[in-house]
Parts: sequence; structure tokens; C-alpha cells
Amino acid sequence: MATYKLTYFPFKALGEPVRFLLSYTGIDFIDDRFNEDDWLKIKPSTPFGQVPVLEVDGKRVNQSTAICRYLAKNSGIAGKDDWEALEIDATVDTIHDLRAKIAAYYYEDNVTAKAEKLEVSKQIVPFYIQRLDEQVKKNGGYFVGGKLSWADLVFVALLDYLNYIAGYDIIAEAHNLKSLKEKILTEPKIAAWVAKRPDTEF
Repeated sequence: MATYKLTYFPFKALGEPVRFLLSYTGIDFIDDRFNEDDWLKIKPSTPFGQVPVLEVDGKRVNQSTAICRYLAKNSGIAGKDDWEALEIDATVDTIHDLRAKIAAYYYEDNVTAKAEKLEVSKQIVPFYIQRLDEQVKKNGGYFVGGKLSWADLVFVALLDYLNYIAGYDIIAEAHNLKSLKEKILTEPKIAAWVAKRPDTEF
């Protein structure tokens, strides 16, 4: 049996989608959470100086989206054909575009630039959320194809982080996305993971 190890910071953020996919696939994995103070020591040993890093029987790879896609293919939630796979990929990329827009404001240190990025965020976030909410409504409660895909897992796994850096619940008025979140969090393998994972704010 293969040995899986995920290395990431001691919080959810970009590590959580991978953890959700590993859990949904039923893979036992080592959840290696290093102390933030140790990052500069660990960084040179990572493939490209970034995490999360997934290690499978000694083979290591970075890039959370690529890792999630790989795990999704192995668990049958990456699309029934090339077109559906494309729709899922496009949705995941859109979710990460949304994350980048919020993060641009949150991580900006310059006061003037931060204020400008906040205004952009206030316009962009509702636009993205409305479109994503409509997409879920149109597709029978999921993002693509009327059934669970890895796009659904990625979105819900990132929500705590997105809400934290945005400073509010970004799906508070998005009823379809709220229903999707509830479905994912009550999926038995995801619920089991959430129940045992370390309690972190984001």
C-alpha cells in the first residue's frame, strides 16, 4: 500500500483542498504540519520552494490544483469525458481567481494600494459569488454535471480561508452555494476528516 504524506503550514488555506481530496478518496495520509518559524529551513528542500507538497512513496510533487486533479481522477470525480473535465477545470481556476482577488487586498502592505484593492474586491467578490451561485443552481446543486466533482470539494475546502481573508462570510446571501457547502460537509468521509482535523481559524 502506498504511503501518502502532505506537507503544509499548520492551517487550512491551500492545503485543505488536498486534504479533502485525500479524505474523500479514502487515502490514509500523514498530515505533516510544520511550524511557521521552520519554513525558511524547510523551503529549500521543497521542489520549487512552495507548499503544499504531496509525497507518495518518496516521490514528491507541488502545486495544489494539480495534486487535487490527480486525486480526483483516481476517485472518479474529474469528469465523465473531456468536456466535463474541462468545465470542472474552468470552475476550479475561477475559484482560484476569486481567491487571488481577495488575497491581493489582504496581503497588501501599502496603505494606499490596500484601499484601492479593497474597492476592487468589494466589486469583484459579489460578481464571482453570484455567477458561481447561479452555476450551482443551473447544475442541480453542484458546479458541473449535476453531481459531485472535485470543484465542489475545492470550493468548500477553501471557504474558511476565503472568509478569513475577506473578513466576512462571502456566501452569506448565496443560497445555492450554502446548500452545496452543507452537502459537502455532511458527506461521510469529509465529515469524518473535519471532525478529526486540528481546529484552526483558517
